[in-house]
Amino acid sequence: MSSPDQHEERLAVYIDHENVAIGARSVGLRFDPKPLTDALAERGRLIARRAYADWNLFRDDRRGMVDANVELIEIPQRGDSVRKNAADIQMAVDAMELALTRDFVSTFVIVSGDSDFTPLVGKLRELNKRVIGVGVKGSTSALLPGSCDEFLFYDRLDGVPRLDGRGGGGGGGDGAGRKGRSKKTSGSRRGGGEKAGGAETAATEAAPAGPSSESELRQLERLVTRTLSGLQSSSTDGVVLSSNLKRALLRKDPTFAEQDYGFRGFREMLRHLETHKVLVLTEGSAPGDPQVDFATRSNDVDEAFALLRRTVEELMKELGGDPPLSGLKDQVRKRQEGFSEKDFGYSGFLQFCKAAVARGVLQMDWEQDDEEYYLYVPESDGA
Repeated sequence: MSSPDQHEERLAVYIDHENVAIGARSVGLRFDPKPLTDALAERGRLIARRAYADWNLFRDDRRGMVDANVELIEIPQRGDSVRKNAADIQMAVDAMELALTRDFVSTFVIVSGDSDFTPLVGKLRELNKRVIGVGVKGSTSALLPGSCDEFLFYDRLDGVPRLDGRGGGGGGGDGAGRKGRSKKTSGSRRGGGEKAGGAETAATEAAPAGPSSESELRQLERLVTRTLSGLQSSSTDGVVLSSNLKRALLRKDPTFAEQDYGFRGFREMLRHLETHKVLVLTEGSAPGDPQVDFATRSNDVDEAFALLRRTVEELMKELGGDPPLSGLKDQVRKRQEGFSEKDFGYSGFLQFCKAAVARGVLQMDWEQDDEEYYLYVPESDGA
């Protein structure tokens, strides 16, 4: 009998740390490998993780890399251009060596926005390897994304930390509020100027110390739905088997055990979530390995979108303009304590807002000058 692991993607990650660290800082973020490895864990098993830099210049980043089990490859300090070329060359040589000597590695992840890696991507694909690129939007060459099989923008990943220490979340909006944009109208804008989020932005996703068993189960629901959503989005057919889900959970957290939540086995845990209408299980391709999908909870999702729309409408009246995405999630939580888009299978608040736009609940515009999204309900749709 063949093992299901034979069909599992095996990934090797190569990080041009100087490129992505500086790129992240330019947009107010800090490069932390954890959000990236979590996103990649939904795509397959991480075989190798290597980061290249002169680590004397990035001492503050070393601890986070080591905690994420990333091997640090030292590139000694020389002239800037020489050092940068040395890092690029060493990274390319190591990637090609692994591709030629380890047939079982199916996917290479190149973490850099530098167009110099475009030839490497091409060679890897010639060797029938899948290539995922990762870079920071705004500091990524236009040539690189098009040459990859898939490209992820680091600043859009869930849980990306900001330089000021606050959690990001791919535009999740957990931070302090910003000024409202002039109200969107048919051909004119007016008003604005008040702050949307105020100074009270202490709400976080973290559970309080010593959580009750109910709050622990709530965290479990969010972990499972978030992981399932990622697996479905990265799958060509959207089919996720329970064995795939368990492996993805273990890749995110090798200490994960359903027994810690009071369940005797993974199947029992899934049945519990099915009973609570979080998931639905159907017969899979192999006996004892059911297919996992989201339960149909249209009423709950509709209520969540209605809450978002109501919040935006109230802020538009309060500000006299369109509220920004930053701080909006805190505003939603003021109206419904404990709100989380992850309860509905969305990986981040930005994704939840875009889903609301797709359903016609509200509208959202990107303002390049402010580097910010603004949400609004058109006057023709208002009550």
